[in-house]
Amino acid sequence: MKNYVVVFLMLFAVVGAQAQNDSIKKNNFGKNELKLNAVFLLFGSFEPSYEYNLTEQSSIGVSAFLPFDETNFEMDINYYISPYYRIFFGRKYAAGFFLEGFGMLNSIEQKLYITSTEGNYNYRDEDVTDFALGFGVGGKWVTTGGFVFEVNGGIGRNFFNTNSSEYYDYSPIVGKFGFNLGYRF
Repeated sequence: MKNYVVVFLMLFAVVGAQAQNDSIKKNNFGKNELKLNAVFLLFGSFEPSYEYNLTEQSSIGVSAFLPFDETNFEMDINYYISPYYRIFFGRKYAAGFFLEGFGMLNSIEQKLYITSTEGNYNYRDEDVTDFALGFGVGGKWVTTGGFVFEVNGGIGRNFFNTNSSEYYDYSPIVGKFGFNLGYRF
């Protein structure tokens, strides 16, 4: 019986030592990240992001979208501000595959139906502000020097102007995607 106890304790010690080698690798950098969406720059808009790593498997952040070139960017988005929370499934510190939950305060230029007394329809541009909740997926890679590359995409739903029939071609669905480049410090 004593042999079984000794063998069990040795097996437990070997498994425990192996588990220590499989832990998440932590880098020597800080918990802050600044990123910029590289694809949106090509289309005339600016989307910076700030992210704070809470633990080795979760982070919070915020991104803001601002178009600066209306000729290249043909969407009618005025701006959005999107806070998010991420859960990571990788072996590195706050990196690898992740799931994201986000909120989005957005403003979109929409055409408003105007009915004249003769029964004709005209349109007038109007800014519509709404709030959406959504989810996304992505992947993040961090080099040993602190350089960050990230690919993500998500979809959400606006809540406040979804049943309004006075707007022409208004969609309650919002999306976000990015090829972000940045630095962890």
